[in-house]
Amino acid sequence: MADPNIGQVASTVWEAVIGDKPMNNIFNSRALLYSLKDDGYQEEVSGGRLFEMTIEYAENTTFKMQAEMDPLDTTRIDTFDAARYDQKINAGTVVVSKLEEARNMPQNRKIDFIAAKLENGKNSAIASMNRNLWTGDGTGNNFTGLNLIISATPTTGVVGAIDRATFTFWRNRQASGAKTTAAYDNLVASMRTVYNQCSLGGVEMTPTAVITDLATFGAYESTLTQIERLMRETKATGGDSGFLNDAIAYKGAGMFYDEDATAAQVRFLNPKALKFMYLKGAWLKMEPPVDPANQLTSVTRVYTFGNLGTNGSRYLGVVSGIT
Repeated sequence: MADPNIGQVASTVWEAVIGDKPMNNIFNSRALLYSLKDDGYQEEVSGGRLFEMTIEYAENTTFKMQAEMDPLDTTRIDTFDAARYDQKINAGTVVVSKLEEARNMPQNRKIDFIAAKLENGKNSAIASMNRNLWTGDGTGNNFTGLNLIISATPTTGVVGAIDRATFTFWRNRQASGAKTTAAYDNLVASMRTVYNQCSLGGVEMTPTAVITDLATFGAYESTLTQIERLMRETKATGGDSGFLNDAIAYKGAGMFYDEDATAAQVRFLNPKALKFMYLKGAWLKMEPPVDPANQLTSVTRVYTFGNLGTNGSRYLGVVSGIT
C-alpha cells in the first residue's frame, strides 16, 4: 500500500541530528583579515573625520663635512608629512521573521536557528571585507586594498593621497618571481631579495608575516626539505611526512595562504608599517535587533568603519609574476 504522505517512519521518529550548529560549507579562511585582527595590525581610533599617519620622508641635508671656520647651513629642511586614508563602511543586515522565531523554540528545534544566522552574518561580513581588503583601490566605497598598498607596479598609483610616480620613498619593494628554466626555480631567491629590501640591515624592521595564494604556498612548500617523522602513540604507530602549515615560515616570518589572494604573488607584511584602522566601537559592531513598523521581522545591523593604510611602504614588499 502506498504511503499517503511522508510515511510511517518519518511521521513517528525524530531525525538523529548530528551537531548543534551548521557545518561551514561556504566560507574560506579569510586569512588576511584574521591576520590583521590578531597579529598587531589593528589600530583603534577615537573619532576624527579620517585616518592620518605621520611619515618621515626626507633627510636633513644641512649636515656635511666642513672646515673649522666654514659657516653652517641654516636652511630649514622639511622632513615630515602625512598619509591620509578615508574612513570606509562595510555593513549588512541579518533578518529573521517573527514566524521563524516562533518556530525555533527550544523544545522543537534541531539547531538554534537565530544564533546560527547571526553567526553566518558575522562570517559574511568578514568574508566581504577580506575580499575587498585585497582588491579595493581606495576609491568610492572601497578599502585601500593590499594589492594597491603592496603593488606589483610600485612606481604608479596613489596611496594615502601620495603619488608614487612622484615620490620614490613611497614605493613598496618588488621583484619578479618568473622562472629561469624550471617552474618556481626563482621563487626563493626572489623572496630573499624582497625580504632583505624590506628590512634595515637585515635585522631591524624585518617582515613578520608572508601571505600568498594556495598554489604559490604549495610551490614554496615543495622547495623545502621534507621532514618525515615516525612516532609511536599509545595505541598505534603513526607517521607524519611533512610540515603542519602553521610550522611553515620564511626567515622566521609565519607564512600562510588566503583563498582570496591574488594569484602568483607573495607579499611581505610588517605590523609597524601596515595597519587596519577603525573607529572605536565600530569593529564588526552588531547592534541589538530592531523591529520594522511594517514587517513581522527583526533586523540586526552589522557594520565596520575603517580602512587599511601604510605609513612605511619601504618595509612592505611583493614577489610578483611567479611562474
